[in-house]
Amino acid sequence: MKVHTASHGFETHNQFEAHDLTGWIREEVKRSGAEDGIAVVSTGHTSGALVMNELDPGLRRDIGTLLETLVPPEGDYGHQANAPSHLAAMLLGGSQTIPVRGGEVHLGTWQSIYWVEAERRPRNRRVDLTVIGL
Repeated sequence: MKVHTASHGFETHNQFEAHDLTGWIREEVKRSGAEDGIAVVSTGHTSGALVMNELDPGLRRDIGTLLETLVPPEGDYGHQANAPSHLAAMLLGGSQTIPVRGGEVHLGTWQSIYWVEAERRPRNRRVDLTVIGL
């Protein structure tokens, strides 16, 4: 069994912006030497999320609209600091697991893995990848 770990840092600038991680994940899976297994991408941040979906600009805008509808910026929140950011991140999730087949990330035709920023202000972010395979 092979285990490969890597981290990727990046800066975000706007709420609900998307940061594409697909290329980095593909590169790290190849670097791992794993032929078959899984790749798990995760984050320790609580105000951003990891999404596996189409990276279409219209869909990215729709994600922001959905999150603002479900978690309005102004509300009667117990966590006054930035509750909408934390709640939006909880709705989308903090990790994704991707199959590895034949040494490649196995994604659907239109699937990408990307970060969705839930904070309103610029942030330095980091995601971690663990590849486990044979």
